Parts: sequence; C-alpha cells; structure tokens
Amino acid sequence: MITPRPFQMVVGALALAGIAKASLLIGGVGMHAGPGAAPQPSRPGLFVSAANAAAGDPAPEPATEPAPAETVIPQSCAAPEEVLSAIATERGLLDEQRAALNDRASEIALAEETLAIETARLEELRGELEGLLTKIDEARQADVERLVALYVNMKPREAATIMNDLDIEVAVTVLGAMPERDAAPVLAAMNVVRAQAISMIILERSKLPGDQRLNGIRLQ
Repeated sequence: MITPRPFQMVVGALALAGIAKASLLIGGVGMHAGPGAAPQPSRPGLFVSAANAAAGDPAPEPATEPAPAETVIPQSCAAPEEVLSAIATERGLLDEQRAALNDRASEIALAEETLAIETARLEELRGELEGLLTKIDEARQADVERLVALYVNMKPREAATIMNDLDIEVAVTVLGAMPERDAAPVLAAMNVVRAQAISMIILERSKLPGDQRLNGIRLQ
C-alpha cells in the first residue's frame, strides 16, 4: 500500500479550506445585499465540485430548465363579430336619438320664441283695445253729462213731456244722472205709469243681475 506524503496532504487540506471559505463569502454577499436587492443564491456546487474533484468523483450534470409553456388565449376573451356589430348598431341608434333630441329642442326653442312674440302682440292689442274702450266710455259719459245739462235747463213739464216718449233706457240714464232737486219735478210731471217704471228700474239696476225684478214693468 502507498502511504501519502505529508506535504501533499497539507496542500490538499489548504485547497479544500480555501474553496469552503470562498463559498461562504459568496453566500454571505447574497444575504447582505440589502432589502431592495434581489437575493443571490448560494453556490454549494463549488464546494461539492472541488470536494468531488479532490476525491476523484465525476461532477454532476447541470439540471435542465423546463421549457416555458406557450401562452394560450382563452376563447372567451376574443370579441366575436356579433358583439362588435351589436355595439356598432347601438352606437348608431344612440346617435340617431341624440340628433332627434337636438331637433326637438330646436323646435321647442322656436315655438317658445314664437309664443313670446305672439304674447307681446296680444298684450299690445289688449292695451289698444282698453284704450279704445276708455275713450268710448269717456265719450259716452260726456254725452250723458251734456244731455243732463240740457234737461236741467228745461222747465220740468217740458222735460217730462219729452221723457214720456223717450227710450226708457235713455230716460233712466238721464234721470239717474240728474241731481235730485232737478229730477224730482221732472218725474212728478211725467205720466204716472212711466214715472213708476223709471222708479222701479232705477231701484233694481243697483242689484245683481240675478236679483233684479224687471219683468212685468209697464212702460206706458
């Protein structure tokens, strides 16, 4: 049997110690690289390879990484032609409805503008009509005052003679507008039936239309 020499044994031991220290240093650097850095995997294979080489064992073959699997797109993720067509149709309908609403809003705005113009025109016509009615009332009142002044300046009997044949409405209007001291002598000189009818009409015209009792009044 061959006995190994002491010098060769010492060299082999130093080599194994150096390889083990290098492996520990590499592993320590990976662990203390910091929280943000990716951890460095330790390499025990260096020590094992050196030990195997020293012992005369063959080095292990490196592990073969598995091939990446092909990315498969699920069939449900693909958009069918029917869905795209339905979306396009829905957008078309929404565009048509939006256009119809815009047209309707324009029509409403035009109608409101026309209504405002017509309302202003009607207000103007109402003002003109009220002005005409006021003028008519003023003219009528002026005519009644003129007629009353004429009958006041007459003698009571002459005025009564005219009022006996005058339209009953005119006679009531004139006598109702005359002062009492001037109307009393005229009424006393009139026909009794005529005077009674005028008195009844003057009394009833102050009441509401439903409460007036003008039926059966004799005028002659």
